Amino acid sequence: MRLRALLDTDALGLRLLGGEDELDRTVRGVMTTDLRDPSRYLSGGELVLTGLAWRRDAADSEPFVRLLVQAGVVALAAGEAELGAVPDDLAVACARHRLPLFAVHESVAFATITEHVVRQVSGERAGDLAAVVDRHRRMMTSGPAGGGPDVVLDLLGSDLDLRAWVLSPAGRLIAGSKVSGPALPADACAGLAAEHLAATRTGRRGPHRVLLGGTTYSLFPIRSSGRSPQGARDVRETVLSDWLLAVEADAGDWPEERLDLLQGVTQLIAVERDRRDAARTVRRRLAQEVLELVQTGAAPAEIAARLRVAAPVLLPGLGAAPHWQVVVARVEWDGGEVEGGPVAQSLLEEILVDPLATGPEPSDRIAVAHTGDEAIALVPLPAVTAEHDGSESGIHADVLLESVRVPLSAGLDDDGRVTLGVSAAVHSAEGLRGALEEARHARRVAAARPGRVCAAGHQELASHVLLLPFVPDDVRRAFTARLLDPLRDYDRRHRAELIPTLEAFLDCDGSWTRCATRLHLHVNTLRYRVGRIEQLTGRDLSRLEDKLDFFLALRMS
Repeated sequence: MRLRALLDTDALGLRLLGGEDELDRTVRGVMTTDLRDPSRYLSGGELVLTGLAWRRDAADSEPFVRLLVQAGVVALAAGEAELGAVPDDLAVACARHRLPLFAVHESVAFATITEHVVRQVSGERAGDLAAVVDRHRRMMTSGPAGGGPDVVLDLLGSDLDLRAWVLSPAGRLIAGSKVSGPALPADACAGLAAEHLAATRTGRRGPHRVLLGGTTYSLFPIRSSGRSPQGARDVRETVLSDWLLAVEADAGDWPEERLDLLQGVTQLIAVERDRRDAARTVRRRLAQEVLELVQTGAAPAEIAARLRVAAPVLLPGLGAAPHWQVVVARVEWDGGEVEGGPVAQSLLEEILVDPLATGPEPSDRIAVAHTGDEAIALVPLPAVTAEHDGSESGIHADVLLESVRVPLSAGLDDDGRVTLGVSAAVHSAEGLRGALEEARHARRVAAARPGRVCAAGHQELASHVLLLPFVPDDVRRAFTARLLDPLRDYDRRHRAELIPTLEAFLDCDGSWTRCATRLHLHVNTLRYRVGRIEQLTGRDLSRLEDKLDFFLALRMS
């Protein structure tokens, strides 16, 4: 389609600011970006849409336009919502480089223009393929009930006989066609994600051809519009967060028209991706607020009040306040030129999702903030119960990375590393600071191990570790708080004297008779109290290890 046709479409809200002599240029695609340098995502012939978040001052316009022209862009459309009007310096730069410039009215969404261009371009090249995109557009614009990415994949299957899936970089199945066969197995998802990440790290442009289990797949990148003010100048900034479209076919045999259609489909799915990222904004802000309160030593009552606000957002419909776990992640690249915090944040938001969960929005109960080079996740648990092996339910470090280790290792290549630490569950605001330090120390334990992808949990911070001189005081406090806070809280509410009972029981070497005599209690009353201690802490006072942990906790408190 030609630029002139876009200008003649009133529904798009485009106003020409310059380049009238160039309106016969042909548009072959569309891209939305706020990167300062989006050239590596451009192949030529695109209409570029931008919200101008990349522009800090007038000097930024000239290099931005020059990069677009060098990449073969046919026109630029700038939204008026950010600055109220398209700045003159951008118009001057576009005129100097003979790049047509449009203004987009603030009432028009970029997604509307994207869908129109994809539909028109596909329609001019192949009518049957355009019908697929058009039907999907109608489904997508009908809201969540339309089915999101699953709809377009079903249409690809029914109309074009293409089996296709949308995968996360960690190999989680986000969407898949339901009309052309069984779901893609988990090991195949992980393998395809690993192949895609490895190809991306080597700089190869998609689609990537992969032979896996005797089947040929073509992998297409699905990239978010990337609204970072600085822009993603290094592939390592996004390699661990971009989705991919896997198609069971050899795209090397396809005509250009079909390749263009699949590129259009990835742009439509990217709209859903951006919608999901926008939904995470509230959860990220909640996590950041709670984290700042915890790290600045705010009063527990203030933290508890913030958690009460966060709980309905993270766990809608939950009647009681949940327990919480803290997960700390760090992504480190050789050289240190890539900031690890945002990368770790996106990664945590992905890997903390149940690997069996599907769909673009299963992470709506995870709040992740980042500070410096680390990301911190605040994970609410509806209930914390003892499992059959006596351990607590919730997130376990030893299984957290197991299903994603292969894809992540491929994305990290030979110059990146991921380490994670997981705290125990805490039941109150008072325990969050200790849980944060515990998770951080567990991450340091993981960092001491070999390998590109490592994790450690609170279970590995055993008593003998806590006695080592390099262990921070906050970790010691976390250990004692986990064992003794439930007892102190119970004593405060019921005047049950569980702490004095525990001290006496240990001092008497676990002798029921001697302890009951010292406390002037009947043995049955003592047994009741010890049973309550075990119930509240999940420990067994008949076990030497648990007695030792209690002994150390009491001495360090």
